[in-house]
Amino acid sequence: MEKEKEIIQEEKKELTEEEKKANKKTELIRSLKYLMFTFSAGAIQFLSNTFLEEVVHLAHWPSYLIALVLSVVWNFTLNRRYTFKSANNVPIAMLKVTAYYLVFTPLSTWLDAWLTGTCNWPWYFATITIMMLNLATEFPFQRFVVFRNSLDTNDLAEKERAKEQAEEAEESNE
Repeated sequence: MEKEKEIIQEEKKELTEEEKKANKKTELIRSLKYLMFTFSAGAIQFLSNTFLEEVVHLAHWPSYLIALVLSVVWNFTLNRRYTFKSANNVPIAMLKVTAYYLVFTPLSTWLDAWLTGTCNWPWYFATITIMMLNLATEFPFQRFVVFRNSLDTNDLAEKERAKEQAEEAEESNE
């Protein structure tokens, strides 16, 4: 809780041009990490959906839902640790992500059924379209809702800060 208050206070102070540039770089790296992990989650979703439909011969909607849950767990776990570097309460963060998916899943299931049923799209085109929609909406939700007050608070972020401080101290001693 104290770290969250410190982070909020830091965000309110005026930043120098150098700090603004560093923040832009940090957010760009954060976005690229998110994209990389999300693509891996997408691969898990697509491959498990394919397996369930083509090999197990499960109906499309349960295959889609099972694959979605697998990808969400994978994506949440990796992005919490490595992208957002959050030390916040995991159950609370997962509840927030669950709230997102309580809205996204019925809408995406309906969209999937409409695209594959009414529009006669192949299921994989519908799935890829929905995955792109998920990518575009979930990152802002996780960045600005789930992890807003706990960015860069875990052990990885602490180690990075310690390393940067040591480098700065070394540079000032030279």
